[in-house]
Amino acid sequence: MKMKRILVSGGAGFIGSHLCTRLTEEGQGVICLDNLFTGSKRNIAHLEGKDNFKFIHHDVEFPYMMDEVDEIYNLACPASPIHYQYDAIKTIKTSVLGAINMLGLAKRTNARILQASTSEVYGDPAVHPQLETYWGNVNPVGIRSCYDEGKRCAETLFMDYYRQNGVRIKIIRIFNTYGPNMLPDDGRVVSNFIVQALKNEDITIYGSGEQTRSFQYIDDLIEGMVRMMRTEEDFIGPVNIGNPHEFSILSLAEKVLRLTGSKSKLVFKPLPHDDPKQRQPDITLAKSKLDWRPVIELDEGLERTIEYFKRLMACK
Repeated sequence: MKMKRILVSGGAGFIGSHLCTRLTEEGQGVICLDNLFTGSKRNIAHLEGKDNFKFIHHDVEFPYMMDEVDEIYNLACPASPIHYQYDAIKTIKTSVLGAINMLGLAKRTNARILQASTSEVYGDPAVHPQLETYWGNVNPVGIRSCYDEGKRCAETLFMDYYRQNGVRIKIIRIFNTYGPNMLPDDGRVVSNFIVQALKNEDITIYGSGEQTRSFQYIDDLIEGMVRMMRTEEDFIGPVNIGNPHEFSILSLAEKVLRLTGSKSKLVFKPLPHDDPKQRQPDITLAKSKLDWRPVIELDEGLERTIEYFKRLMACK
């Protein structure tokens, strides 16, 4: 099989680093673009020096030129509330200008391009579970809208480049994902709970803890992404990629306490503005079109992630 040239924007981030590892191990030629705003060279240190891997420090707000590329995975964008709200204007510029620049590259090189969209396009959903046909319930002027609307606009751009210019696109919508290479201070619930538990600090639950999420381990997501990129030409999505098993935030906290043996106490604080009350993917389309379903259950994934954070914290 001929080695492909594959560009991964945001390739040093949590998801991107796992994708770069998977593709490099398959023998593909991987070019990792990242401005290291939330990505880290630590995540890709094991790939440095490999003949089929190259890291380039680059911000996708600006065009990137290549003469030849077969596939592009567009992942670049801060994805945790703490980071995407830190510089909201940069967040939406990354989503929108990044999409334009990566789509322009795909158009020039006739590459396939996959957009890593998000379940946040559904907002605080009035439909449960969420089907790809659901248009969402998003506040366009809220503190989360830089991310939510940025990703929605990126989907629009992908569809318009497909309809107007014949660009070969794929769109996935990623639901809550966790695993090694998450940042310990990224504000996402799994990493928050694990780090607090390992430090025996109070575990912070926002709201009553009855709000639900569907937690997907990183390996399952990467498998879904790769399968989506390799689907037939005329299947473009969007497709939900997530674990349909729904858990309350309170039950997640209790699992983390049990698995870590922590002495942490649960502390309840007000729910942030526009925080969704429920989030669960309908993955019927992914099952039928990708022959994909998640295989790693929450306890197993949490155990792997806890071990990662133990090692990370021991190095400090």
